[in-house]
Amino acid sequence: MSDSKINREYKDRLFRFIFGNPEKKEWTLSLYNAMNGSHYTNPDDLTFNTIEDAVYMSMKNDVSFLIADTFNFYEHQSTFNPNMPMRLLIYAGMIYDSYIETHAYYHRFSSLQQHAPTPKCVCFYNGTTETEDRIILKLSDAFAPGSDPDIEVRVTMININYGHNGELLKACKPLSDYSLFVYSVRDNLKRSRNLEDAIDMAIAEMSEDSIIKPFLMTNRAEVKSMFITEYDEARTFAEQKEEGRELGREEGRAEGRAEGTLKTLAGLVRDGLLTISQAAERVNMTVPEFELKMQSV
Repeated sequence: MSDSKINREYKDRLFRFIFGNPEKKEWTLSLYNAMNGSHYTNPDDLTFNTIEDAVYMSMKNDVSFLIADTFNFYEHQSTFNPNMPMRLLIYAGMIYDSYIETHAYYHRFSSLQQHAPTPKCVCFYNGTTETEDRIILKLSDAFAPGSDPDIEVRVTMININYGHNGELLKACKPLSDYSLFVYSVRDNLKRSRNLEDAIDMAIAEMSEDSIIKPFLMTNRAEVKSMFITEYDEARTFAEQKEEGRELGREEGRAEGRAEGTLKTLAGLVRDGLLTISQAAERVNMTVPEFELKMQSV
């Protein structure tokens, strides 16, 4: 198998470090309650099943857990990603496969309907591209227009940037702290120009009643590493996006030049100054191909 597929370089993201941490299950429970309007108080009601050994995936999933007969798949993105439903399809398949294999009462070949936990897929977005507070991403959008796919995955993308989804952030203090922290880092970066200094300043500026501040201070080195990784990935994504735009512009210019050449040659043929075979040869086409192109220019 190609080494490019092996996930040797995966690094945890800050969101996963906070909300996928078995030692801080109460924060994950708070986020679940805020998302669902529930009032669970016992963190042990929640069981993590986050994929930890997906060595042949380009990324591990961020947070997944079982509670109240529901599989919750929580992903985080610092760049807008409309392909999240495909990723969640893959992650969910792995989780359900493990569930079936480890539950003796589930009989996959039974003639009776077998019960399984309900999936809920959420993507928490805090990138710099402005988006709506909530967007539904669908797997079917990736398929050919007009097709009738037999598989659908819906992902609710929630904008958790500071100033968005205020009621949700108010209902989950750890999420509110996280959102404000990311906002502060970005704001400080405008002045300091040094990401590590911006992170130190953001931690220092956090309110003393912040739930996650002691955790960030204790794990300052890890937090910096994670934030720098996300920042570099977001910057790389932006650069690749711009390179793609420039490539598209160059391809468009090339197509325009090619069309202009065809028009010129077609005009020369119509004026009797070139034969069709001579014109076709100049653009590496067969005579039938050139005749067909002449009809459209």
